[in-house]
Amino acid sequence: MERILISGGTLISASDTRLADVLVSGETVEAVFRPGSAEALVAAEGSQVVDATGCYVVPGGVDVHVHLQLEMTPEATSSDTFATGTAAAAWGGTTTVIDFAGQQAGTHVRDAVDTRLAEAQGQCAIDYGFHLAMGDVNETSLKEMGTLVDEGITSFKYFMAYPGAWYSDDGKLLRAMFRAADIGAMVMMHAENGIAIDVLRDMAVERGNTDPVWHGRTRPTRLEGEAVHRAAALASVAAAPLYIVHLSSADALEQVTWARNRGQNVFAETCPQYLYLTIEDHLDQPGLDGLRHICSPPLRSKGDHATLWEGLRQDELAVVSTDHCPFCDNEKLIGADDFRQTPNGLGSIEHRMDLIHQGVVAGELELTRWVETCSTTPAKLFGLYPQKGVIAAGSDADIVIYDPNKSHTLSAATHHMNIDNSAWENTQVTGQVRTVMSRGSFVIKDNEFVGSAGHGKYLKRGLSDLLK
Repeated sequence: MERILISGGTLISASDTRLADVLVSGETVEAVFRPGSAEALVAAEGSQVVDATGCYVVPGGVDVHVHLQLEMTPEATSSDTFATGTAAAAWGGTTTVIDFAGQQAGTHVRDAVDTRLAEAQGQCAIDYGFHLAMGDVNETSLKEMGTLVDEGITSFKYFMAYPGAWYSDDGKLLRAMFRAADIGAMVMMHAENGIAIDVLRDMAVERGNTDPVWHGRTRPTRLEGEAVHRAAALASVAAAPLYIVHLSSADALEQVTWARNRGQNVFAETCPQYLYLTIEDHLDQPGLDGLRHICSPPLRSKGDHATLWEGLRQDELAVVSTDHCPFCDNEKLIGADDFRQTPNGLGSIEHRMDLIHQGVVAGELELTRWVETCSTTPAKLFGLYPQKGVIAAGSDADIVIYDPNKSHTLSAATHHMNIDNSAWENTQVTGQVRTVMSRGSFVIKDNEFVGSAGHGKYLKRGLSDLLK
């Protein structure tokens, strides 16, 4: 069995920063040594040595919120397949993704899961798992939650938005939360008041307000904050853990803090778009320029950015994921005459680690917090730690060698996502992946893709490590 020694780099974990050499044997980390130690010198003699001098050595990123080859409507399917999306993730330093199996109203949980497993089988360049998105809460689907936990699907997403499609009322949400509490599963929530939002959307169009910016103006932050508060209140009654997905605003974060201060197991993620992009500069643009930036929740104002960065620093926001759901221009143009028809989503799976590292460069976060929010905490919250999210003896050898000084420009011309536009066009970042290993195999080596579809394994996840 070949051994690989990563030598000369600075190891960044969620708790410390230190010079260290990492010995990989097969698919796992065998040991972490002090550079120049007797153990490191012996390991170097019988190993392939990878020089990481001047670079950070970090655990592979864990992106717990992606949507690959998701059919949103008959006319619009997210453009990254499991093959292209996982390869693009690796280019950006992510070595694990968790997607969704979607059980829509009138369909069966088992069919939804089996379909997604079949779609991903043999296609992924990195390891992957699934949550269940439950759009039909009934006696059968609630019972099947326990079966899925036994199969390694330990988190369940519900929607307070999208009436007529994915929406669940408070009664259904409460039933699902009681069930999740019984089996130790994590409740994930899309928290926006969809009933009220649909009224605002229809009123806007009736007035002739159909431009992309109205997607944002009809989904105000107060209706996100209200939904987070209500979700947390229901979770308190059920004594269920709650994870708020794609939190976008100060109003919503205030309610997460309220619940956490009450001692609840309430966690939240945000996404790069809510830390950098704005309704004024990106969504309030005519035609295709605005349509490209439609996502839900919508982009917010710059004032929310500062609050969310502070939330990341203070651990009120626990995770950065992407909600990666890209659509090409021809699909975005479906909403050219009515913003309500535009498929929602942006492409970011390749850029998450770079964009949050840019926050380190800008003084928003510490290096350890970069690793904690992008790798370690998501692994802990979703039952993957210490297999994932850490570089330690016995853990999977998911390792990123990251050059902190390499500046580059994000662009549709250079990214590896299967999308013909970029929400991040001309964004300058400092820091770039050099080499990526997934379970001891190189996927990116010296800025070249050397991985393959089918390397990635399906992950049966355990229960969360962070529940009190």
